[in-house]
Amino acid sequence: MGVGVSSWRLARAVARTGQLGVVSGVALDVLLARRLQRGDPGGHVRRALARFPVPRIAQQVRDRYFVPDGASPTAAYRPVPRLGLRTARHGQLLAVVANFVEVDLAREGHDGPVGVNYLEKIQLATPAAVYGAMLAGVDYVLMGAGLPTEIPRLLDGLAAHRPVRLTVPVHGAVPGEEHHVRFDPVELLGEAVGDLRRPRLLAIVSSATLAGYLARDEVTRPDGFVLESPVAGGHSARPRGRLTVDDDGEPVYGPRDQLDVPKVAGLGLPFWLAGGQTGPQQLAEARAAGAAGVQVGTAFALCRESGLDEAIRRRMLHQAGQGTLVVRNDVRASPTGFPFKIAALPDTVADEQIYADRPRLCDLGYLRTPYRRDSGGVGYRCPAEPVDEYVRKGGSVEETVGSRCLCNGLVAAVGLGQHRSDGYVEPPLVTLGQDLAFLRQLTRHGIDYSAADVVDHLLAASRS
Repeated sequence: MGVGVSSWRLARAVARTGQLGVVSGVALDVLLARRLQRGDPGGHVRRALARFPVPRIAQQVRDRYFVPDGASPTAAYRPVPRLGLRTARHGQLLAVVANFVEVDLAREGHDGPVGVNYLEKIQLATPAAVYGAMLAGVDYVLMGAGLPTEIPRLLDGLAAHRPVRLTVPVHGAVPGEEHHVRFDPVELLGEAVGDLRRPRLLAIVSSATLAGYLARDEVTRPDGFVLESPVAGGHSARPRGRLTVDDDGEPVYGPRDQLDVPKVAGLGLPFWLAGGQTGPQQLAEARAAGAAGVQVGTAFALCRESGLDEAIRRRMLHQAGQGTLVVRNDVRASPTGFPFKIAALPDTVADEQIYADRPRLCDLGYLRTPYRRDSGGVGYRCPAEPVDEYVRKGGSVEETVGSRCLCNGLVAAVGLGQHRSDGYVEPPLVTLGQDLAFLRQLTRHGIDYSAADVVDHLLAASRS
């Protein structure tokens, strides 16, 4: 769903129905800092900060970012530390606190299950983010966009408040050279904060082969899988074999990309199907195939508890109702190199003119790639940054063509886009899944619907 769309409000609404509510764990440090600078309407962030187990650290974050009554709507947001192999101490603290706040608010007022979803690609953020979610009692960690081979051991270590490390691939590293991000929770917080429960890990994979690879060794084995098809929102796996695109420039998936559900079922671990699982028939078919259930994103992304900017959400619902909402799987948009779903909305970065007019810069940097400098040190580059800078860092011009700044665009889609000193305002970018057929049923009683309506829609057959 992108950044902040599956917010604590949405996850809490889903969990209250007894289903697993999942918050997006990407860029929560930026979202927390900007919500506080907005004045924290409703006092929700401050309420959760008051429950953080180390009050002095929560107060540090509040003192640094909170603006009573909110900053001017045109004022630039205060920046947060960017990720690195040695992220600044405040950056690590902010990540811990932000993930605690999001999960704590999602768990507030009910006893339903709550999970948090991370991108394996963003290893630099993972240890601090996961620890913050665990401090809030998160039940599940979901992780995709890569193979989370080291996450089971990471969860074990963090549950015991032990120092941990996570391997970080560095482009151009010489043989025998390894790089890691290290995290020591006791050193960072100054104490071991009580007993922690280890959450279950669900690996998001696109094939039975990847699921089998993870399941074969207890060191890498997750507690279950989300088996995702290419129509799901956000990033997609690349098609197997040589990349072929259709007339619209979208990747073509073939028989080799079909999900082998029986093979995953044979692994003996629970799994959920994702991507186009938008109705009671799909849920029934998934269960008949051995799945524990389905994972749904887009239907929830457009419900009233969604974190999407309200004007954007209603515009998409209106266009979907007219049959004019188009979601494309862009092979160039993401700096990761993976295909990425983009809703083709005017006045967003999906518009080629808006994209061309946007000044190229990379000031959030979640999708930067670490690379080995000639000196042996580690630098960071992103194909969405200025072209000359990217090339100077060893990247190619070809990789920059069509590359969007997902970080700024997705943050802007939830109403927290940056205002630049020259008056420029970051335009939004919206990701959705490509199966929108469910909207006919969910909007039959009106254009607005709730998360509970989505759950009722999915469970309709099992209740009849």
